[in-house]
Amino acid sequence: MTEPKTTDTNGKSNLKVALACTGMFTFMIGAAYAAVPLYDLFCRVTGFGGTTQVAEYESDRVIDRKITIRFDGNVNGKLPWSFKPEQRTVTLKMGETGQLSYVAMNTGDMPTVGTSTFNVTPLEAGSYFNKIQCFCFTEQALEPGENIDMPVVFFVDPDMNDDPDLAHVKEITLSYTFFPVETPTQPVAARVDASVETKL
Repeated sequence: MTEPKTTDTNGKSNLKVALACTGMFTFMIGAAYAAVPLYDLFCRVTGFGGTTQVAEYESDRVIDRKITIRFDGNVNGKLPWSFKPEQRTVTLKMGETGQLSYVAMNTGDMPTVGTSTFNVTPLEAGSYFNKIQCFCFTEQALEPGENIDMPVVFFVDPDMNDDPDLAHVKEITLSYTFFPVETPTQPVAARVDASVETKL
């Protein structure tokens, strides 16, 4: 019995499938890396998920409608810090600039570095909450027993008054959560030395 002739058709098909899978895998890895900055950009532009806006200047108009801002501070269990706002609430007119400080203290026995994330509720109000100065996403290094005041300068865009979906909103909550930084960009000791040199 003669054996059927073999062709390289199956080999070519397998090669095409392998190349397609490799290309798809590479695309998915690239998309995963791009997703985070693109999602962050989307959130900042739209205020989606309670992401606040960044403003360089104060609002150029103030209206009579008042809004109460509630401040919340949280710490991840792995970071031995206490962290809280100087006061829990402040009531301002929309467009009026407000300033409040959060106070953090290292209650542990070793130098630690933390960084914070934030969000605003109700989530729809994020696109109207503007921060002129903020400590979020900035590494904060503290020695044992050291504390630091971290100011937040902000205003609520008066355009929120024209949003029918937020007509009922009288209060906005700004919440921060501090997390430990495993590999800080600048060690605590270097920051302390730089501070001493600056004072000298």
